[in-house]
Amino acid sequence: MTGARLDVEEANARFYRAFEALDLAEMEKVWAHGEHVKCVHPGWPLLAGWDNVRASWEAIFHNTGEIRFTVGDVQLAVSGSLAWVTCTENILSQVRGRVSVTSVIATNIFQREADGWRMVLHHASHVVGSPTADA
Repeated sequence: MTGARLDVEEANARFYRAFEALDLAEMEKVWAHGEHVKCVHPGWPLLAGWDNVRASWEAIFHNTGEIRFTVGDVQLAVSGSLAWVTCTENILSQVRGRVSVTSVIATNIFQREADGWRMVLHHASHVVGSPTADA
């Protein structure tokens, strides 16, 4: 694996560590802070700009007692100053006292900045069923 791929792999891992730790300061280090960043949480509308994305993490962390990820089906690609990771997030969470288990398909896009790779898009969608052979 090339240096850039290893660096993106680590940036992606930092994202999930910050998420599991419910640590807003660490999540802030993962993301780029421009108006160009975007985020779609499962069931949420598109959030645009760092201020809106940050506010979403703050709300999620405030309302979540615990969250754990098992990330699988990881595919990673790097092209110049952009990189993307697709994966399946298997999530165990406790929100407002309710424990749930769910699977989510995620795309995480990173851009290379002077101090490393920063997330510019996180798009996560619930898995609603298996594709059919006809699809």
